[in-house]
Amino acid sequence: MSKTVPWPLRSIVAGTAGTAALTLTYDVEHRLRPRHRGPVDYDDSIVPGRIVASILHLGQVTAREDEDLGLALRWGYGSAFGLWHGILRRRFREPWASAIFGGTLMTATFSLFPLLGRTPPPWRWPPDVMATCLLSHAASVGAVAAVDDGVRRLGA
Repeated sequence: MSKTVPWPLRSIVAGTAGTAALTLTYDVEHRLRPRHRGPVDYDDSIVPGRIVASILHLGQVTAREDEDLGLALRWGYGSAFGLWHGILRRRFREPWASAIFGGTLMTATFSLFPLLGRTPPPWRWPPDVMATCLLSHAASVGAVAAVDDGVRRLGA
């Protein structure tokens, strides 16, 4: 008889997989668009780091520090969002849990970047930035759901 993996641990692992999928999506896009210089969307830029620096009142930080803060934020909120998916998955069947999860993720992205990161509102984002944002976050949601379901089945 196998032992089940506690849902919070399973959800954190799933959130980490979602963050890895998001990060891999950015890496693949950079490779597919070698002439494109710089970030492919706002989450791939120093904007998240600037948000963290602003919230923590860190004052002036270098671009490298902004990048490091942004990566820490990405990997940290990935785990937190994984827990949110786990809560939703305990209450709803798939695909509803992932649909609500994805909606939460996109609502946060479309509201927090303009409010805290001083980006334009989403309807003013360039089409390639919007496409990257939607694709990378869809990859993240899919990875979270797949890993959560896979680990759940292993422990069943």
